[in-house]
Amino acid sequence: MLNKKIEDALNKQINAELYSSYLYLSMHAYFESENLGGFANWMGVQMQEELSHALKIFNFVNERNGRVLLKAIDQPQTEWKSPLDVFEETLRHEQKVTGMINKMTDLAISEKDHATASFLKWFVDEQVEEEASANKILQQLVMIKGSTGGLFMLDKELGKRSYKSSAKED
Repeated sequence: MLNKKIEDALNKQINAELYSSYLYLSMHAYFESENLGGFANWMGVQMQEELSHALKIFNFVNERNGRVLLKAIDQPQTEWKSPLDVFEETLRHEQKVTGMINKMTDLAISEKDHATASFLKWFVDEQVEEEASANKILQQLVMIKGSTGGLFMLDKELGKRSYKSSAKED
């Protein structure tokens, strides 16, 4: 059974993951409006991943006899100056999520909740991948800045990404 502090932190993270999904859906819409279908695809996959993270935590809370309490999701940003601006925001957002996961892991350890600490290890590892992926695209955008051809080549590459569930969602 979850203690109240852990349950509250997990509920807060469910909300944060749902917000992340909503943010990436907004970025998907931005890229669609800019006729960058590959970038839109990448963000659509990212949106699905974040939703799966929320569901993974949702199910864990229920498995531990906790109570999931869903709250309102903040409206995400809807406008950006450029694809570079979007990926700068993406990396900042992933770094923020990493901090939240680390703080929650610290809480689980301090509360001696070994099951939650073990569960959160997957998210700690996932955040390394999330930051690296966002940073890689950001660095590529920095390299091609001003090159329309480079942007379209990257767009084509990002269009190849597909969603592969890695989280227990059911």
